Amino acid sequence: MEKMKPLVIGDLVIEKPVIQGGMGVGISLSSLAGAVAKAGGVGIISTAQIGFREPDFKENPLKANLRAIGSELKKAREIAPKGVIGFNIMVATRNYEEYVKTAVKAGADIIISGAGLPVSLPEYVREAEGKAGDPAAGLKTKLAPIVSSLKSVSVICKLWERKYQTTPDLVVIEGPLAGGHLGFSREQLAELEADTTDTAHTFHKEAYEAEIRSIIDFVKKLGEKYGKMIPVVVAGGIYTHEDVLRQLELGADGVQVATRFVTTEECDAPEAYKQAYIQAKQEDIVITKSPVGMPGRAIRNAFLKQVEAERKPPKHCYQCLERCDRAKIPYCITDALVQAAEGHLDQALLFCGSNAYRAERIETVQEVMDDLVFGI
Repeated sequence: MEKMKPLVIGDLVIEKPVIQGGMGVGISLSSLAGAVAKAGGVGIISTAQIGFREPDFKENPLKANLRAIGSELKKAREIAPKGVIGFNIMVATRNYEEYVKTAVKAGADIIISGAGLPVSLPEYVREAEGKAGDPAAGLKTKLAPIVSSLKSVSVICKLWERKYQTTPDLVVIEGPLAGGHLGFSREQLAELEADTTDTAHTFHKEAYEAEIRSIIDFVKKLGEKYGKMIPVVVAGGIYTHEDVLRQLELGADGVQVATRFVTTEECDAPEAYKQAYIQAKQEDIVITKSPVGMPGRAIRNAFLKQVEAERKPPKHCYQCLERCDRAKIPYCITDALVQAAEGHLDQALLFCGSNAYRAERIETVQEVMDDLVFGI
């Protein structure tokens, strides 16, 4: 049993090269992130409507969410005092800047950011750390953009170089088999799909692995230019030890895994949500269009069937996403995801990765980490 190398992100040394993916609303909070960090990986808390349980959430969602960022990180730290814990913050979030600055001030070790290009992330982190205007100053909070193509990583890195004289500390490549919102158009997903009827779960593996290699090569050359090591981790469809080994063979430094952690005792999701994964069949996992126009992967349930047939006008606006036209959206994504987090599955959007149907039982985080890293 060959021991995997630690994942090194600047001055952070992570014993096991596994980052737990951020899952909102309310699926990866302090319990899951703390448990993963305690087990030797990187625990990630999703800020997506993180304060949905706060008493004033409906009246003032922003204030509730910003408050919950601090409280959830504090609880995760109590579980894993020496662990590496950070946040996933979507660029598409309304008031993105405030979320980033609040996470930094709360003491996040790392911010992973996608659902858009995080072009201003270095600026916001510098301002929050009191280092605005000083490109030579090192940042305590590590910066990690999520990318899906060589084009996207090139755009982000060149812009950060030009505007902030800096580079990412980590790059996350999220492929087409990931869960939730995907960084691909329906047309791109169709191109990557294999010639089978199972188009929701299979894709032209060789084509995307070539893209992964090209991204890793680009990031490696960028790191050499700056005399620093910029690790790359791969996300999307990673479920087993063999999946992890394959990404390492491609040249990745680690992996990001989300779906596998949902069916754990420590996951913040309700039991009904976890059981939906266990009960799901392969054909139940589909690509759907989210209210904001992005394709996403979810379990086809009564709710999805209902919104495909008729519009569910939102009754309240939670100020969640920057680009959302309340008058036109088919349903409120916050409401649908909160319903999921509260276990009301017939009224819920159940985001998942392509391998959700493979879940057979509830495991512990330690068991999942042992399987991913050691194959036991």
